[in-house]
Amino acid sequence: MALIPVDPVEIATIVTTLEMRERPRPRPMLASPLRLTAWARPDPAKYRALFARVGAPWLWFSRLVMDDAMLTGIIHDPAVSVFAVIDRMGIEVGLLELDHRQTGACEIGYFGLIPELAGHGHGRWLMAQAMLRAWTPGVERVWVHTCTLDHPSALSFYRKQGFTPIGRAIETFPDPRALGLLPEDAAPQIPRLGISG
Repeated sequence: MALIPVDPVEIATIVTTLEMRERPRPRPMLASPLRLTAWARPDPAKYRALFARVGAPWLWFSRLVMDDAMLTGIIHDPAVSVFAVIDRMGIEVGLLELDHRQTGACEIGYFGLIPELAGHGHGRWLMAQAMLRAWTPGVERVWVHTCTLDHPSALSFYRKQGFTPIGRAIETFPDPRALGLLPEDAAPQIPRLGISG
């Protein structure tokens, strides 16, 4: 057994890739006060705001470092579908992104709700919505990845939904809080080395 040192200005996480090779059997659609709204060709700034709102607690940052041209190239691609989860007040409280750019496959690129919605069954509702839209004709594989920075029950949630783990990798990256991409108080459960408090 060996410990691998990580630069103090970086974060390390274990990424698990999971897949589903058969469309799940239909289940009754869960009732929810939330609704899913398709964002056709979303404005990059609006997209980033929701991405950060949903993902900051888990240090999501990848779309925050992309310039507008690169981000727009992805989220405006006809094979990529972006959805906002809207609550009763009309507030955006979640994000679902499905990527059908690979023939025969759909990646659940982003799947998340604000932390205040955890533990109320909304994740199962959102996954049911994702499955309806991911399994389009010709799709033989739906896949997703999660990491040890995500919600502690994310991996078990995906497994309960029928996904099978198929691989693991270690990812390191500069702490997005140190780069000013996310606020200093984002993800307090993941300490910044060299910062007291």
